[in-house]
Amino acid sequence: MRTIDIVAYDPAWPAMFQAERRHLRQALGDSACHIHHIGSTAVAGLAAKPIIDILLEVTGLASLDEDQSAMEEIGYECMGEFGIPGRRYFRKGGENRSHHIHAFARGDSNIARHLAFRDYLRKHADVAAEYAQLKMRLARECDNDIGRYCQGKDLYVKRVERLAMQDTAGQTHCSQEQ
Repeated sequence: MRTIDIVAYDPAWPAMFQAERRHLRQALGDSACHIHHIGSTAVAGLAAKPIIDILLEVTGLASLDEDQSAMEEIGYECMGEFGIPGRRYFRKGGENRSHHIHAFARGDSNIARHLAFRDYLRKHADVAAEYAQLKMRLARECDNDIGRYCQGKDLYVKRVERLAMQDTAGQTHCSQEQ
């Protein structure tokens, strides 16, 4: 059984993302429009599960589906939509996960949502600290049940996403890889 561990921010996480971005660029070529570091490991100082979350914008899901063997060659397991229509979800590392990829076709509304949430936490240290406290409490209380852990975060994340989307109304993130 996997354990849910929330650890202190690791300054090596951005470099781990950059290394993985290079692997993805080599594996996917031009079908990868943008590759973004998202999630808690993308927010300096934020405690997190030590798994690098990556947002992959692709020209189209069909081309990504055709490149599934390229993803497998660099260690990813394809999980399909995995509960979110229009997404392709990949994970790396088996029981000791190191990376998650959330892939969407260019222009999908989930891209803006993920980037807005990350950017809002980067801009609002108080909200990021509150989020870290929530995650640590949930990790202690959920008995390593990832469903309970995620359910416990759900309302908080949705509230912050709404604030983040309001904060970024009219802005675009698609031209920036971070």
